[in-house]
Amino acid sequence: MFKLVAIHSFRGGTGKSNTTANLATLVAMTGKRVGIVDTDLQSPGIHIPFGLDQAHVNHTLNDYLWGLCSIEEAIYDLTPEPVKKRNGAICLAPGSFKTEEITRIVSEGYDITQLSDGLNTLADRLNLDYVFIDTHPGVNNETLLAMALSDMLLMILRPDGQDFEGTAVTVELAQHLGIPKLMLVINKVLASLDIDAVRRLVEKNYNVPVAGVLPMSEEMMLLGSRELFCLRYPKHPLTQELIRIARHVVA
Repeated sequence: MFKLVAIHSFRGGTGKSNTTANLATLVAMTGKRVGIVDTDLQSPGIHIPFGLDQAHVNHTLNDYLWGLCSIEEAIYDLTPEPVKKRNGAICLAPGSFKTEEITRIVSEGYDITQLSDGLNTLADRLNLDYVFIDTHPGVNNETLLAMALSDMLLMILRPDGQDFEGTAVTVELAQHLGIPKLMLVINKVLASLDIDAVRRLVEKNYNVPVAGVLPMSEEMMLLGSRELFCLRYPKHPLTQELIRIARHVVA
């Protein structure tokens, strides 16, 4: 059996895709076979840290959802060398980068049962241990399905009033769905803030455990999503906190 991990945020700009990419990589570094599915089809981007060249993409998750290819045809092996050395593997089902296909998915949507079938087929055919879903921010039918299917949901939020309020709504929805494991990740926390105090405040307000508090990082900003941060800066405090979050995933 594989474990399905959904990564979600109420608003965009929380660092959700970068967090997903790095967590998936760190889990794969433990010798696990990991799949990533980019269901943020309105604004796909998780392929960028992995260096997936659009010129080498024949099919995307959009094609599978529209019945134009099998789920296996929309998957790309993106295993970095350090992960291979640890006997792990990473594959990605990217969203389409084409403007006309993004417009179509926004206007027409897709059959959400097709996504559920694809996740199970993907895990079975590729013998995956974990499947990470990078969701679309906010709340819609597709996001609710991804949350309902998940064994674990990580909610990303920033220490920001709008994030706090929106996350409260999403946490309540997640609790009604009965997700087995729900945890919060606070991202982009300024060094001037008391991290322990931020953690305690969030846990008290939501009554949900905090898996990690990720510091604001100039190095992450300068990297600009062009690489996997955890491989570029393995000893950085941000990477060390991501490792702690990854341990919650594999626990």
